[in-house]
Order: sequence, then C-alpha cells, then structure tokens
Amino acid sequence: MEFALSEDQRLLQDSLAGTLASLCPLDEVRKVADGDRQTRDAIARGLNELGIHQILVPETHGGLGLGLLEAALAQEALGAAVSPAPCLGTAMAAAAIRAGADDAQKADWLGRIAAGEARFAIAAAERTGARAGAGIAAGPSGLTGKSLFAIEADTATHILAADDEGGLHIVEAGAAGLGVQAMRTIDRTRVFSEVSFDNTPRETLAGGNRPGRASAAMIAVGRVLVAADTLGAAQAMLDKAVTYAGERKQFNRVIASFQAVKHMCAEMAGEIEPARGLVWLAAHAGDEGQDDSELFACLAKSHLAEIGTFVARTATEVHGGMGFTDLMGLHYWFKRIGVNRQLLGGPERVREDAARLQGWA
Repeated sequence: MEFALSEDQRLLQDSLAGTLASLCPLDEVRKVADGDRQTRDAIARGLNELGIHQILVPETHGGLGLGLLEAALAQEALGAAVSPAPCLGTAMAAAAIRAGADDAQKADWLGRIAAGEARFAIAAAERTGARAGAGIAAGPSGLTGKSLFAIEADTATHILAADDEGGLHIVEAGAAGLGVQAMRTIDRTRVFSEVSFDNTPRETLAGGNRPGRASAAMIAVGRVLVAADTLGAAQAMLDKAVTYAGERKQFNRVIASFQAVKHMCAEMAGEIEPARGLVWLAAHAGDEGQDDSELFACLAKSHLAEIGTFVARTATEVHGGMGFTDLMGLHYWFKRIGVNRQLLGGPERVREDAARLQGWA
C-alpha cells in the first residue's frame, strides 16, 4: 500500500509553489500588509488563472474534480508563501454546496465557482465558539443578526452564512440589510470582517441528509485547510531558521554548529513531519467519506495549532534579535500561525468537539 503522495499531487504542489514564488515574494506580501489592494487582487488573479478555485468543484460542473487532499496540498503552499489571496472561503463554500445543496443549486453555484463568477466569504465563526452578541437567526423575511471574523468578506461576491441552527444560506454582496465592516487582527495578510444582517434576503441550501450536516462538513473541510496552512507556514519558518543558522556567525563559527541550535532545529523538524502525516490523513478521510472524517479534522486542526505555535516561537529564537525585525519578515508567518490557531475554533474548543464526536463529552 502506498502512503506517499502521487506524482500528480507532488507536481500540483510544486507547480503552485513555483507560481507563488513569482506572484507573491515577501516584498509583495509587505505591500498587501500595508493596505495595497491592487497587489492582493493581482495575486488572486494569478492563482485563479491556475485554477485554484476549481480544485473542489467536480468536473461535471466545470471544475478540476480533485479532492480535499489536493486542496490541502494547495493550502500548504499558500501558507508557506503567506499568500494574501482569498482562497479559503470559496473552498469551504464549494465543500458546503456539495454536502448541503440540491442538484439544481449544485449545478448553479458550483458552475459559477468554476467559472470564477462567484467568490465566497464564510460567516460561520459562531458555529465554532460562542461570541457575546453574535449569532444569526433565519426568519421568513430573511437573516437577522451578525457574525464576527467572517472570512474574506471584503472581496466576495457572495457570503455563505451559517445560522444558529446550522442551516446554510447564500447572501449576495450588496443585498439589502447586509453590512460588512473590517476587523483588525494581528495578521495583516488576510482580511476578516464583522457581517451584519437585517432581514437580509437569502437563498437557503436545500439539500443534505439532516439539519446542520452541511455546516459541519464545511467546518471540517475548513479545519483541515487551516491546519494545512499552518503546516506550510511552520515549514517555511523552519527552513528560514535552518538557512539563517548556516549563515550567521558567532565566535568565528556559524551558529548551526552549536549544539543548542542544532537541537532546536531538529526538534522543530521532528514535530512537523508527523503533523504533516496527520493533515494528509484528515484530508484523505474527508475524500473517502469516512465516518471519522470530522474527528480527524478536529485532531489535525488542534494539533497543528500547538505545533505551529511551537515552531513559530522556536524559529524566531534561532534568529535571535533579528527574528523580530521586518528585514527577516518572520512576523508575517508568526502572526498567520497565531490567527490560524483560533480560526474555526481554538485548540481547546476543537478538542472538545473531538471528545463529543467520540461520545466522551
């Protein structure tokens, strides 16, 4: 039995990594972090031309017909490059539509995603943690309430919102009663928003086997992708630490020759490699429709949150004082990992979800 990536999967990730190296080097990321919207849009166009938004769309609807594992490999490359392009929201929406829409809605919305006509934001943070004053109610006249930390709402053509009962609703950007206000986080490579609804018209996803199933599937896919993003960012920080240790000299010796530095780099590598396998396993379980796919998504998300935090801290320590400067740019990966830790549920909440799935809580 083969437990490694296929040649096509390796080529996909290598191709995307090469494209990202030219599309968004660190100087371009800095521009976006400083508020350059045009640079962000240019990076997004380049990735869309590569078909990244089509990965989870079946071929019958004009997509690439790939799976969650390929999407995770792509997200790992995006995390390694701290790409500011909006991709996560549309990927989660495609998964939700596949799980919770009827045939007509699938043909319509998946076709629009594949054609690049629909770019989705996700307003579902309240499904992964209670927030005071937040929540969405679905009434006969529309959606009412608000959702915090909505993903990529500033560039979306549509918002996929989860109500308090787990139902999913598509809202067009600019719809009556819809408000979108940017929220600042430490991660300047991505935009999160507060989205408010005041009897806002929506289209409710009509399929699915039971209420809340589609939103649960969407959250599980999102957690795998966020874990993959953290994995890519952590690997990039380790690579930068190893490179720096091989160049920086103290007492006429490169610091890579010091036993303490060797141990720090080895410990980071030792934590990352099994975590990579866990992300692949979670993505594979999702592709196979296994009963424990949501559990593996929880395990991957919570574990990578901890591993990412450890690597971010340790890689910065290897750089010494230089690790805190913008010249090295480590803080972009550090802050991305920090926000990923809480996105779609912090490790404590996600482990609680895992315990509940196993009947332990």
